[in-house]
Amino acid sequence: MTILEKIIAEKRLEVARCQAIASVADLEKMPHFTRPTLSGRAALTAAGSSGIIAEFKRRSPSKGLLNGTAEAGATTAGYVAAGAACLSVLTDGPFFGGSAEDLLAARAACPHTPLLRKDFVISKYQITEARALGADFVLLIASCLTPAEVARLGSFAHGLGLEVLLEVHDENELHGHLCEHVDLVGVNNRNLSTFATDVDTSARLAGLIPEQFVKVAESGLQHARTIRALRTAGYQGFLIGETFMKTADPAAALAGLVAELQTETFVVLPTSTGA
Repeated sequence: MTILEKIIAEKRLEVARCQAIASVADLEKMPHFTRPTLSGRAALTAAGSSGIIAEFKRRSPSKGLLNGTAEAGATTAGYVAAGAACLSVLTDGPFFGGSAEDLLAARAACPHTPLLRKDFVISKYQITEARALGADFVLLIASCLTPAEVARLGSFAHGLGLEVLLEVHDENELHGHLCEHVDLVGVNNRNLSTFATDVDTSARLAGLIPEQFVKVAESGLQHARTIRALRTAGYQGFLIGETFMKTADPAAALAGLVAELQTETFVVLPTSTGA
């Protein structure tokens, strides 16, 4: 069983537990459920936007503990001050050390910044929960879902006023899962079976993503020159977590990258591999 298969198996059990604790009716009564949502698309494509979706995550299956002391509210507020266009918060507990409380803390600390609930979404319940916790857009991972499931869950998310980021890893997932219920397309440079990363994946798929979708590069993004090269290839969003979270001060790490982006001119795209 791959790591991804283990995550999905655990996620099904988790969703069942959550449904037993809080019904959909309970979620719909939460204060954030009726708040006006913010647009990740608009934030990433705005003039002068850094394009960076700064992520809060404590650990990962491949790297283990990244940061055991950072707090979600303070870290995401620091990200916004440092120039993040959007925020992403991992809410998976068993494999990434996240929680619903992390998302709520980020929402409270950053009321005016689009917020992505980063998780392995397999049900409408999780999307309803994301809305209730204050998220503005949700992630649908092609590796976890059939094309029909992406369409069904994407339509449901749109019905709740949420935007949809579809994550793909190769040409087959891209061509098979794109639909009208997707707003942003993220190309994950990390193989979810082996967890190796290769930024050439984003470069290879850039020209295959239709222009109506905002293009987002994910994983393995460490250098300003890589981001600038991907911008030239058509990407407007860059989801970065590990690069920041493995430092003592994630917000300072983001501020340093933003400063480099304002001066860096070298745009040759390097190849990056590793677990």
